[in-house]
Amino acid sequence: MSRSQTNLGWDVLLDVSGPGADQLARALRGAIRDGVLRKGATLPPSRRLAGDLQCSRWVVTQAYAQLVAEGYLEARAGSATRVHCWADEVWRPVPPKPAPVPPRHDLAPGLPDLRAFPRKRWADAVRDALSAAPHTDLGLPTAGGHPRLRTVLAEFLHRTRGAVTNDVLVSSGVCHGVTLVGRALHAEGITRIAVEEPGWTKVWRAAEEAGLEIVPVPVDPGGLRVSDIPAGVRAVVVTPAHQFPSGVVLSPERRAALLSWARDVDGVILEDDYDADFRYDRKPVGTVQGMDPRRVFLFGSVSKTLSPALGIGWYVVPPQWTERVPKAAPSVVNQLALATFIEQGSYHRYLRAARLRYRARRDALLESLDPLTVSGAAAGLHLVLPLDTDASEVVDHAAAQGLKLVSMDAYRTRPGDPALVLGYGNLADSSVTDAVAVLKDSIGRSGSGS
Repeated sequence: MSRSQTNLGWDVLLDVSGPGADQLARALRGAIRDGVLRKGATLPPSRRLAGDLQCSRWVVTQAYAQLVAEGYLEARAGSATRVHCWADEVWRPVPPKPAPVPPRHDLAPGLPDLRAFPRKRWADAVRDALSAAPHTDLGLPTAGGHPRLRTVLAEFLHRTRGAVTNDVLVSSGVCHGVTLVGRALHAEGITRIAVEEPGWTKVWRAAEEAGLEIVPVPVDPGGLRVSDIPAGVRAVVVTPAHQFPSGVVLSPERRAALLSWARDVDGVILEDDYDADFRYDRKPVGTVQGMDPRRVFLFGSVSKTLSPALGIGWYVVPPQWTERVPKAAPSVVNQLALATFIEQGSYHRYLRAARLRYRARRDALLESLDPLTVSGAAAGLHLVLPLDTDASEVVDHAAAQGLKLVSMDAYRTRPGDPALVLGYGNLADSSVTDAVAVLKDSIGRSGSGS
C-alpha cells in the first residue's frame, strides 16, 4: 500500500484468527501499530469488509466502534472511517532478555546457599500466616512495616544481637533502608557520608541515590580507621561484625573511637550488621547500636541468610529520627510469613543448621586451597585470597572455564593490591574441589601464582 496518508486501506491483508469482533479489532489494531495502516488511511465500509471476510456486518461495526473508543480510529457522520492516531514510527515491544546462564561453579560473594532455602517450612509459614491474618491485613501495606513483624524483629534483635530498641522499621533490604535514612540525613543538612574502603559498593550507590557524597576511608586489620574520617563529615556507614570484603572485625578500641567521633561531631553511625549470624570461632560480637542507640542506625535483612528474593530487611532508627526518616511498605504476605517463621523457631533452627553447613564447606574449601594463603575465614561467607598476579586476568581465565570470580578491585574506588574475594555461600558442596582446581589453573595461567 502507498505510504500516502490519504490512500485507502482497503487492500490490507488482515490476519483474522476467527469471525468475532474481538479478533477483527485485534487484527486492525496490530495493522495500525505495525505501520501497515498509516495515520489518515481510510478503512473500507463495514458492509464491504464484512463481505470480504464473510462475516456479519455487526462484527465489523463492533470492531470499528471498539477502536474508535480506544482512539485508533475516527468516524464522522457522512465520512469514511480513518486511522486517527498512532506513533509515526513503527514500535515493536522488546521481549525481556533471557536470564543469564548461571556459571558452572560460583565463587562470587553476596549470596547465601539458595539450594538450601527452606521451601517447605517457608511455604508452611506463608500458609499459616494467611490463615490467621484478618482480611484487613490484605489491604494496602502499612508504611514502616506490619506491627506484628516490627514487634517480632525488635525482640529478635534484642535477644540475638544485643540491640536496644522497642521498635523496628521494615524495608525491602539493607540498601533500601540506607537510601531512606540517607534522604533524612540529606534533608537535615548532612550531605557527606564516610564509607569503608574497600566496601560493599551497593551500599555506596544506595547512599548516592539519597543525594549523599561518599567519602572513602581506609580499612586495616582493626577495621575502619576512624582517625582518617575527614573533618566536616558527620555520617559513616560501617560493617563492624564482619567487614566486607576484608573480613576483619571492628576492634574494641575502634568501636570506642567511632562512638566518640559521633558524639564529638554530632554525627550518626549507619551500622550494617553484615554477616553477623555466621561466626565460626566464637559467638558473634554484639551491635554497636546497643552501645549508643541515640547515635546509631542499625540495618539488617534476610538477603544473606534466607534469600534476597524475599525482599525483607529492617532498620532501627534512633528515637529523635523516627519522624524524619521515610517509611517503606514491603509485601505484607512476606512480612507476616517472616514473623511466623521467627515465632515458630524455624528461623533459629535454619540459622543453626546453616552455620554447620557453611563451616563444613569453608573447611573443605580451605583444605582444597592449600597451600594458598587466605584471610577472613573466621566468619561470614567469603574469604580473601591475595595474589601476586593480575586479578582481572585470573577472573577472565576462570570465567572461560565456567568459574565465577570477583576481584577485590570491584569493591574499591581505585585499584589496589591484587586479590580475589571468594564467596562460598552459593557454592555447591560437590563443586568445591573442581572449582578450586579451575581457580589454581587460572592463577597459574595468569602469572607466577599466589
